[in-house]
Amino acid sequence: MIIQKQHGKTIPAESPKGQSFKMIAKTMFGLEEILAEELRECGAEDIELLTRAVAFSGDMRVLYRANYTCRTALAILKPFAEFEASNDQELYDNVYRIKWEKILDVDGTFMIDSTTSGDVFTHSYYAALKTKDAIVDRFRRMFNQRPNIDTENADFKLNLHIADTHVTLLLNSSGESLHKRGYRQAVGVAPINEVLAAGMIKLSGWKCDCNFYDPMCGSGTLLIEAAMMANNIPAQYYRHENFAFKRWRDFNIAEWKSVKEIADRKIGSIDFEGEIWGNDIDIDVLQQAERNLQYARLHKDVMLYHGSFEDQKPPEGRTIIVTNPPYGERIKVEDLNDLYTKLGDTFKRVYGEDCEVWLITSDFEAMKHIGLHPSRKIQLYNGSLDCRLLKFELYSGSKKDKND
Repeated sequence: MIIQKQHGKTIPAESPKGQSFKMIAKTMFGLEEILAEELRECGAEDIELLTRAVAFSGDMRVLYRANYTCRTALAILKPFAEFEASNDQELYDNVYRIKWEKILDVDGTFMIDSTTSGDVFTHSYYAALKTKDAIVDRFRRMFNQRPNIDTENADFKLNLHIADTHVTLLLNSSGESLHKRGYRQAVGVAPINEVLAAGMIKLSGWKCDCNFYDPMCGSGTLLIEAAMMANNIPAQYYRHENFAFKRWRDFNIAEWKSVKEIADRKIGSIDFEGEIWGNDIDIDVLQQAERNLQYARLHKDVMLYHGSFEDQKPPEGRTIIVTNPPYGERIKVEDLNDLYTKLGDTFKRVYGEDCEVWLITSDFEAMKHIGLHPSRKIQLYNGSLDCRLLKFELYSGSKKDKND
């Protein structure tokens, strides 16, 4: 089936077996290169870095594999129609012309996520509303009934992207955001997004070749993501197969089962000889971490400790420390500057040159109180918070001695 593009090329909405097509993988700011590498491992081609996204080409197996295995993807989108529209009526008319009955079921549900930029369409909600009107009006004319809107658990999730007058419609093959891994049974006050956690670990360069430690682990997201990597567990292993592409008319169950079985057979294939430790001063959130680890059947792979980060030493031997301390936004700290001073003192006093620390924060004033010069600063976003992922290389004596 072909969706016609007005004044331009056609874009297949359903792809013959093995045929390559364009896709977009959404991610978080700063993780684009990490995701591009993951997509390359999935067999993707024609990879292009965008802002908060990666464009690539592949067949349906690549789409299935990217959804199931990529740790830093939020969604995998498949473009299926694009056209020019210079006003609301042209947007409506072009959307109306699309053969939606070949894509959506009249008794199904759908929702529209929209983003707009430029001077023509300045309100994304209104653009989504006009798109919705065109879709349901076509169904009413053809079938005297229409699919319903469901903003929570729609059968089909559409993405509308408008840049100036250029309109692109995409099918979200993932459905619910891929950061929702399915292993969280309990969460703390400010749990870190799973995609951001995985991205931080990958940015640290940890390759499951040494110890991993989070001294302020909260409900355990960084620990679980690290343990999944160490066991080569696919990112969506705990998701219970709730993917939107399974409701597509061209869904190939045999291909999907093959992709999943190949990935699952690799579980446990990494020869990880290190240790994964977590520590937190709050016993309640530590118990939440334990529940999450037990649900993921990773409780035997991670050691949890209760106490102040100042008193807990990291594992012996080479250790990568990745942590998400309070920023003073959602978790209130009486004296944030003092907390960061204690962090820096602990890094210098307790951690040795076998340790490398990666710390994320949005409080640029407090981070100055760490008292160590970061060797790297990477801009990331934790939700809407502009953050920096800081790398601290620890050493004994002078830095010159370490480099000699």
